Amino acid sequence: MINKILIANRGEIAARIIRTCKRLNIQTISVYSEDDQKAPFVSLADESYLLGPARVNESYLNVDKILQIAQEANADAIHPGYGFLSENASFAKRCQEAGLAFIGPAGDIMEKMGSKIEARDTMQQAGVPVVPGTAGAVANVEDAIEIAKKIGYPIMLKASAGGGGIGMQVVQSDDELTKAFASNSKRAETFFGNGAMFMEKKLENAHHIEIQLLADHHGNVVHLFERECSIQRRNQKVVEEAPSPFISERTRKKMGETAIKAAQAIGYTNAGTIEFLVDDSENFYFLEMNTRIQVEHAITEEITGLDIVEEQIRIANGELLKINQDDLKINGHAIEVRIYAEDPVTFFPSPGHIQNMHVPEGDMIRNELAVTDNYDVTPFYDPMIGKLIVIGKTRDEAIATLKGALAKYKIEGIKTNISMLKTIVDDEQFKLGITTTAFVQDHYLTKVQTN
Repeated sequence: MINKILIANRGEIAARIIRTCKRLNIQTISVYSEDDQKAPFVSLADESYLLGPARVNESYLNVDKILQIAQEANADAIHPGYGFLSENASFAKRCQEAGLAFIGPAGDIMEKMGSKIEARDTMQQAGVPVVPGTAGAVANVEDAIEIAKKIGYPIMLKASAGGGGIGMQVVQSDDELTKAFASNSKRAETFFGNGAMFMEKKLENAHHIEIQLLADHHGNVVHLFERECSIQRRNQKVVEEAPSPFISERTRKKMGETAIKAAQAIGYTNAGTIEFLVDDSENFYFLEMNTRIQVEHAITEEITGLDIVEEQIRIANGELLKINQDDLKINGHAIEVRIYAEDPVTFFPSPGHIQNMHVPEGDMIRNELAVTDNYDVTPFYDPMIGKLIVIGKTRDEAIATLKGALAKYKIEGIKTNISMLKTIVDDEQFKLGITTTAFVQDHYLTKVQTN
């Protein structure tokens, strides 16, 4: 049985995991960098240990140190959260070799789905539709140009081992492809140790919709419906909602069944997400699989009543899923916005000292925070300050609550994207639920750049 968990992460996700563990009477261990000593998640844990300097290679990516602390503190398991080591197959394997339960899928499954090229091939073999593109890695820019002529521009150039928008770029011509190929490959090599690139046709005005899955070690898989994640900047999500206001009940059912089939085809276990691109006719195509909990998991929890972190722990404990697909129903509507320390127009990070911070509260509001008032946001980590989640019986009710909450949200001392979020919520297309991956460019940047 899992009685003590080391959380190999930081910020709001570490605090989120600790909250569930406290409710389950599971002891927690936090690990932190020198720059995070005063972060809220550190004091929330039962035990806390310094990893090292702020730079991630010396702290949150220091596998040897993390495993050493886990052994010395008598941990039973490690929860990797998201980002950092959460999709590192080698780390998952080393946890298991050290006798620690890894709260996520097995390393070999993670390895297979961590390569976007291999994942794409696996999904095709399982009968899951994929976006037209290359069958494998593109050897060089000359080959890339030849392939682009066959697929047709615009092209989405992608790093096979990438994530979070890193190594990804839309290109419209041979010249753009030539410039982007080398730079994105180099960036992917730097961040992921793998510079392999592949290409897919860029679907215009697509919807980015993902299906949340839970799978136990006994062959049971369920989906927890979908999340609409089309509003993005720099290929990273900013606003998410559940359920999607775009897809029909028929498509929802078909996408859920397809996601389950995909998970069963690879023997997946624990929580995971299948991401799809969906066109205006509701045709959907496999994009990638996230072999971890995601930033936006909270909105799924709010419409299903489940605690996904608890389900992760129970699955890692070897327990059977206590729910089947027929038990799951959508209750109400939930929207999440990510609050970032960044310039709301350029999207450049804005580190600095937070002061006069006020966070809205209420029965239909949920906050997941990485910071507090009088806190220093450093340049070493993702600039997300926290997540604001609102719930309503209907989408209109949720939007009204979100609008009111954003009006009360206050952070001084640094730039934030709160003004951007207010503009999005006031947009007529957003209110109508017409949101595609081009939304930020077409309905936000065009407004602020002309004012």
